[in-house]
Amino acid sequence: MAREEPLKIGLFGGSFDPVHLGHLLVAQAAREELALDRLSFIPAAQSPFKPANPPAPDALRVRWLRLALAGWTGCEIDEQELHRGGVSYTIDTLRDYAGRFPGARLYYLIGADNAAKLNEWREPAELARLAEFIVIPRPGGGTVALPPPFRGRPLRGFPIAISSSEIRSRLRAGLPVRHLLPPAVAESILGEGQYIS
Repeated sequence: MAREEPLKIGLFGGSFDPVHLGHLLVAQAAREELALDRLSFIPAAQSPFKPANPPAPDALRVRWLRLALAGWTGCEIDEQELHRGGVSYTIDTLRDYAGRFPGARLYYLIGADNAAKLNEWREPAELARLAEFIVIPRPGGGTVALPPPFRGRPLRGFPIAISSSEIRSRLRAGLPVRHLLPPAVAESILGEGQYIS
């Protein structure tokens, strides 16, 4: 029997440097609120907005994502931006999904701090055409309006004040991070000694 509703695909891009519990709470909220059929975590090779801050090695970030998502259904890791290399542009990834899943509804998860700057991203009009943008709220932050012509809405659930940069700083300072990360990810990071030197 043919499916009547369009496929709903969530795209969660970011450096995931490292992936933490805040990312997982956002993913669960998006799956529930948007009734997603699938959610792709898409680690970036290099953010165009952070050229001076290269992330941890690709293989480590992918390993941590695999550890964090072990046992989750409906979620996958898409390494296309890592395979492309260089600076990662969201428009390239959205075009790929639109081509592979014609007729699907694409939802791109974006942090509230980036939502207001969407018109500075590469090919903003095409971005706005291809996907709805779901704004991840910051704890204590107000609502963020998407600039025209972007469409979307805020995510309601689970805002939590954890950032990857905070985790990296705590590791460099010798402070505990186990309460901020999935246990298997914490063990791997501590075992590798990543971010400590």
